[in-house]
Amino acid sequence: MLALLAPTFSSCWRKAPAAATAPVQKDTVYPLGFLTDSFSVVNGTVRNGEAFSTLMQRLGMSGGDAYSMSLLCDSVFDVRKVRAGNGVDAYYSGDSTSRRLEYVVYSNDKTRSTVFKCADSLALWQVVKPVDTLKHYVDVTISSSLWQDLQKQGESPLLIATFESVYEWTVNFFGLHEGDRFQAICHELVCEGEVIDVQGIDFAVYSRGADSLFAIRFDQGDGGNKYWNEKGESMRKAFLKAPLQYSRISSRFSYHRLHPVHHVVRAHTGVDYAAPSGTPVRALGDGTVIKAGWGGGGGNTIYIKHPNKYQTGYLHLRNFAPGIKVGKVVRQGEVIGYVGSTGTATGPHLDFRVWKNGTPIDPLAMESPSQEPLKEENMPAMRALFEEYRAELAGRKGEEEGPLPTYSISF
Repeated sequence: MLALLAPTFSSCWRKAPAAATAPVQKDTVYPLGFLTDSFSVVNGTVRNGEAFSTLMQRLGMSGGDAYSMSLLCDSVFDVRKVRAGNGVDAYYSGDSTSRRLEYVVYSNDKTRSTVFKCADSLALWQVVKPVDTLKHYVDVTISSSLWQDLQKQGESPLLIATFESVYEWTVNFFGLHEGDRFQAICHELVCEGEVIDVQGIDFAVYSRGADSLFAIRFDQGDGGNKYWNEKGESMRKAFLKAPLQYSRISSRFSYHRLHPVHHVVRAHTGVDYAAPSGTPVRALGDGTVIKAGWGGGGGNTIYIKHPNKYQTGYLHLRNFAPGIKVGKVVRQGEVIGYVGSTGTATGPHLDFRVWKNGTPIDPLAMESPSQEPLKEENMPAMRALFEEYRAELAGRKGEEEGPLPTYSISF
């Protein structure tokens, strides 16, 4: 748990000609450093294009005081980082006809706020809200999609993204079947009841029928991969399962597809991912760009040559990411372009293609080799941790552990 920081006042103060009588201190501890219930409060947000001094004057400070406050900020608060849309609460004394601005509380982010003392003497300090680290269990059965089903259960979008980061090499998240099941143990950072971060997933199981795909976090201390299956094989593969986060597959690999524009049967040796225009497209794996330009009916096209005689193609892009050109070396997961509808296309989508030894292959069926496995000397420790987590999940649900499920199917 992060401790609440005691208010740290700026070393600079400007005394007013006459100090007002201080309110009687109550027994309550006030996290913001002042008696909030002694004032009326107006909640709002920073407006578009609003600078610090403009904001403070709008809330009730004089121009001179707003300027003096900006000078006091120094290392405590960077006035250039006031962001439109961030929360700002103004505390006033007096009534509606004679109110005086006493304090302003600006929300830097979900855990940090800056308090500005605006009357009698100018000062400012930072306050950090307490954050709890809580163990969290996840168990969801797919009825529509992982995203929708986790949202229905009230899970944080951060958790959904974390799931994808663990399984993005091994699970096609838009090829899930109804009845598929995800279980996981993780730790969440919670502030005032809101999940503000997920500290990775410690252990996860993706099941389809009697078959399961395990993922366990185990750090070898070498700065490399941290997720493995129960055999010590790396969850990280040479290629991602998909080059983007997409809405649906609108067309699959086929040698006999009715073309949606030309209305003739012809081969479509790729997969069409329907996605909003501008969706980032990632390199499926490490490689070198061998084409980045106009591809006729394919519109803006990128081809990447990968090791092991693989090549990938990305068609109909709206535009390329900065720096993408022939000869550029790209890394797995690097954004190379954005979904569009250039060339011959009925709407925004990515036409994604894969070749092996020059022959087109179905991207949804391609095999991807694992990276280097867990070091042999770390297997006993990893296996012990694996069994501990597995028993924890089984015990929580009252399930029989039984033998390990097989690991024979492709997800």
